[in-house]
Amino acid sequence: MRACSPQSAIGNRQSAIHGFTLIEVLVTLLLIGLVIPAIMRAITTAALAGGTALHRNDAAALASSQLTSLILAVSQGQTPPTSGEIDQGSVQYYWQATVAPWNQDTTSMGIQDIDLTMKWSEGGHAESMTLSSLAYNREGA
Repeated sequence: MRACSPQSAIGNRQSAIHGFTLIEVLVTLLLIGLVIPAIMRAITTAALAGGTALHRNDAAALASSQLTSLILAVSQGQTPPTSGEIDQGSVQYYWQATVAPWNQDTTSMGIQDIDLTMKWSEGGHAESMTLSSLAYNREGA
């Protein structure tokens, strides 16, 4: 068995310890500088997509509610309003409806075709969706 002097043990430890070179540090910083903007763009895109989905979901719920009101009015023999606007916080929704006799009504029972289009602006782009339904005028029959 070989005995080590305390000084040779310290010398061996110092030769085993090393740090990063300047090139390694610069390459790492360069990679971080390239990756962080890509991650930020992805986060921004995801946030915009979430906002768009939220507004589309709100528009669908508002359109469905308005369509239900139109169906109720038509079924009771009333003439419903055909346009309006709904202020939903930061977004203004506009709706327009057409109520016309259903062109495939061969029974002459007074079935009405209702189309409701909901419009709003999202990031400078016009967005819209249309819901359709049939309604039977019970009062007119």
